[in-house]
Amino acid sequence: WKSDLYSGFLVFLIALPLCLGISMASGFPPISGVLTAIVGGMVVSLLGSARLTIKGPAAGLIVIAIGAATELGYKKALAVVVVAGVIQILLAVTKAGVFGDLMPSAVVHGMLAAIGIIIISKQAHTVLGVTPEGKEPLHLLAEVPHSLANLNPEVFVIGALSLIVLFTLPLIRIAWVRQIPAPMVVLAAAVPLGVYFDLSHPHLYQFSAHTYEVGPKFLIRLPGSLFNALAFPDFSAVFSPASLKYIVMFALVGTIESLLSVIAVDSLDPERRVSDLNRDLLATGIGNTIAGCIGGLPMISEIVRSKANIDNGAKSHWANFFHGSFLLLSVMLIPGLLQQIPLAALAAMLIYTGTRLASPKEFMHVYKIGPEQLLLFVVTMMVTLATDLLIGVGAGLVLKMILHLKNGVPFRSLFRSIVSETQEGDRLILKVQDAAIFTNYLGLKRRLAKVPPRISTVILDFEDTWV
Repeated sequence: WKSDLYSGFLVFLIALPLCLGISMASGFPPISGVLTAIVGGMVVSLLGSARLTIKGPAAGLIVIAIGAATELGYKKALAVVVVAGVIQILLAVTKAGVFGDLMPSAVVHGMLAAIGIIIISKQAHTVLGVTPEGKEPLHLLAEVPHSLANLNPEVFVIGALSLIVLFTLPLIRIAWVRQIPAPMVVLAAAVPLGVYFDLSHPHLYQFSAHTYEVGPKFLIRLPGSLFNALAFPDFSAVFSPASLKYIVMFALVGTIESLLSVIAVDSLDPERRVSDLNRDLLATGIGNTIAGCIGGLPMISEIVRSKANIDNGAKSHWANFFHGSFLLLSVMLIPGLLQQIPLAALAAMLIYTGTRLASPKEFMHVYKIGPEQLLLFVVTMMVTLATDLLIGVGAGLVLKMILHLKNGVPFRSLFRSIVSETQEGDRLILKVQDAAIFTNYLGLKRRLAKVPPRISTVILDFEDTWV
């Protein structure tokens, strides 16, 4: 428990500013992300979720959350989160956790790259202290030069310093320095700067023959107490087309991203333990239902915080529990200190996250796999930027199927796995015909699950497959 307590505390230091920043970027009240992480830590960890994953709000859902909050309003968006959580519970009960293995990786990474670009397009203006006119990602990106020319110097000093810390601290190879959470270094620098610039009080200042305004609007605003932070969903429009669209997006993208994170974290577990994906999805669905009922953002298994959890020596689910407990204590005991956090510092953290999602290394990695994978990646990313996540992912999946047909996959095998079997003593040979692709993968997986215990060896023969 000592290792879990230590790791939980360090993850809390990372999670607190990120939860506030993700809430801000999602169009929800800043406390919403903290409420979600508290539920993810103190409740979901006890429901049999994956042992070493940290549950909480994630940058990957910002685009959906802000769309729901803008189009529906905050309380109706909470109703969407609740219904999406219930759908995740139903998916878990029907053993749909296997879909985590189903999504083509190029499509998933293209979606995440688009999310990264969208985050950068929105938060760049906050770092500069400018309110943009555009709303869509491509318009916001086009406005960056204008915002640069009209930046607020004091706000920009805070944002720029935060970015410098975030990008340079990981490059330092000194062991004890690498143990310091970069977000906490950002806050240690940004909060005193905010106090020095007197952001708590609205006032004007002169710089280079120009007049600029600063004030509390450039700081995080939190309710006076945890009780006042609670908000309850409005289900009056839950069956409207807009609500149904966001329900599907939250349930689909949240489920896929969470399951992929669990699989990735399992691969980092020093003890090589394998999580039950359906049980984890059930726990996450229950957590989302509770979070939506009290005013929180949707949660997933978050990969960056989970990796930090493992790196800091976590042994079990109690690390996630302790991380949630420390978050609860922070909003109960030091809300005044939290309200001194400049928005520019949180925006810098989100830009750093966005650059990792849309890093040029991602493009190179996909290209090395093959030109077709790069095409999938770019199409998914560009369609997502031009429309929304659901259409972007759908376009990527359709293109993937078209490429399979172009490469010779018979249409009859597009959704059906054709497998012949031969048994030789305690050996079972499964010969896959025509194609082994993502759309017929579940049929093959179901057949493998039915292998009787007396079979000691299973041989998968792909000699006669097209791809």
